[in-house]
Amino acid sequence: MPAPLRTGLVVSPALTIPRAELTERFSRASGPGGQGVNTTDSRVELSWDVRGSAVLTVTQRARIEERLASRLVDGVLTVVASEHREQLRNRDAAGRRLAAVVAEAVAPPPRTRRATRPTRGSQERRLTAKKQRSTTKSLRSSRPRRDD
Repeated sequence: MPAPLRTGLVVSPALTIPRAELTERFSRASGPGGQGVNTTDSRVELSWDVRGSAVLTVTQRARIEERLASRLVDGVLTVVASEHREQLRNRDAAGRRLAAVVAEAVAPPPRTRRATRPTRGSQERRLTAKKQRSTTKSLRSSRPRRDD
């Protein structure tokens, strides 16, 4: 769970986005809310300027810009939260969502798979099992039929 937005957004132990780099915008959300739905600004848009950020290393910035290219608008990443009725809960949800998106984008690529060969024992077990199945099926077909 991310830290409160007033201090900064903790993405990982090595990366915390300072509060000064985050921009919040509030607007009216559609959906449930009763009489207050038309009067309260509970929808939250949380934006972060990736290109202008001072906390990112060159590698992190390159990974984010490459992996989130479709979500960035002029280098700014924006997430929206409007699933809760309260603005505070939507702020927390937007912070968690932004932290998750950035953490996934910054993560190093997975190791490439190294191809391996089946062991001789596993190949022999597979062939033995195939022969056994073949024998079982051939015995089924050669049974004499009784016509009553």
